[in-house]
Amino acid sequence: MRFVIVGYGRVGARTARVLNEEGHDVVVIDNDETKVERAREAGFEVIEGDGSNESVLRRAGVEDATAIGGLTGDPNVNFAACMIGAEFGCRTVMRISEDYRQEIYEQYADDVDDVVYPERLGAAGAKTALLGGNFNAIADLTEQLRLSTVTIPEDSPVVGEKVADVDLGEDGIVYAHGRAREAMTIPLPGTKIEAGDQLALVTERDALDDVRVTLLGG
Repeated sequence: MRFVIVGYGRVGARTARVLNEEGHDVVVIDNDETKVERAREAGFEVIEGDGSNESVLRRAGVEDATAIGGLTGDPNVNFAACMIGAEFGCRTVMRISEDYRQEIYEQYADDVDDVVYPERLGAAGAKTALLGGNFNAIADLTEQLRLSTVTIPEDSPVVGEKVADVDLGEDGIVYAHGRAREAMTIPLPGTKIEAGDQLALVTERDALDDVRVTLLGG
């Protein structure tokens, strides 16, 4: 799959690296000479220019991309890039600052496929959003442990349960929870799971299938 990453700062660089390490085709867009050079040194195809400009996005191959990530520090650039990407059928993911007013956040959230915060698992959250789906293994923590996220569907057997009561046995633990489009946090003891919620997990690598069944059903 081909991904266009607009912005090669902290989040964009890490997201690009993770996608590349997983075998995906990644092209980076940035208008900062230092970041452009850094991305090239890392081995990425790089387009120097404004990621909110359609001609620049076309040079990056947005027409053939699976998804576009607007991951600069400027939500206006990110939003414009995503809107152009959407016209070409891309999945759209934009980074937003957590201090944006609720009404502005909702405007963005209604028009893109996913919104990520630097605080919300950083690059891991961005990569997961770009790939889509409801169960994503983000990264290996050790040879035996894997960090994953899961989006709970309506027919999940854990809908209505308290997060603290989700029993993964010795296979793993739930360490963070978030409502749809909200930042993940450590859940309160009485927090109940709703459809669309996200859970962050640490699991045994060999137990991913069992954990998937527990959370998503057979």
